[in-house]
Amino acid sequence: MKKFLRFTLNLGASLGASLCVAAVAVAEHSPQHQRHELMEAVGDAAKPLGGMLRGKMSFDADVVMKSLMTWQVSAEAFGDLFPEGSESGEGTEAAPEIWTDRAGFDAALAKFLEDTNTAIAAKPQTLEAAQPLIGAAFKNCKGCHDKYRIEDE
Repeated sequence: MKKFLRFTLNLGASLGASLCVAAVAVAEHSPQHQRHELMEAVGDAAKPLGGMLRGKMSFDADVVMKSLMTWQVSAEAFGDLFPEGSESGEGTEAAPEIWTDRAGFDAALAKFLEDTNTAIAAKPQTLEAAQPLIGAAFKNCKGCHDKYRIEDE
C-alpha cells in the first residue's frame, strides 16, 4: 500500500510539473497562437459530440463530459486572447468585428460558456438528454463563426 501511495504521489507531482511547464510554454506564444490552439481543442472536442448527434458514434456520457469540460475551459480563457494589436498576424482568422463589436463578441462567448455550463451541470446520461444541451452550444459556435471568424478561402 505504501508503495502504491508513493507511486501515486510521484506520478501526481510529475504530472503537475509537466502541466506547469506546458502552461509556461503556451504563455510564451502570441495571443493569435494561443487562441488557435484553444480553437483546435474545441474542434477536437466537438468531433465526437457531432458524431453522436448524427448517429455515427455510440453515445458515451464520459466523452460528452470531457468534451464539454474542454469547451468550458476554452470559453473561460478565450476572451482574454483578443487584446488590441492582435487583429492580424500568424494566420489569424479573427474577424475585425471582434474589436469593432467587442460587446457582442463578449456576449457570444458568455452565452457559449453559459450553455456549456448548463450542459455540464445536467450531466446528460442519454443521447436524448444531451441533444438539446449540446445543440445549444453548437448553435453558439456557428453564430460566433458566422460573425467573428474569417473563413479560409
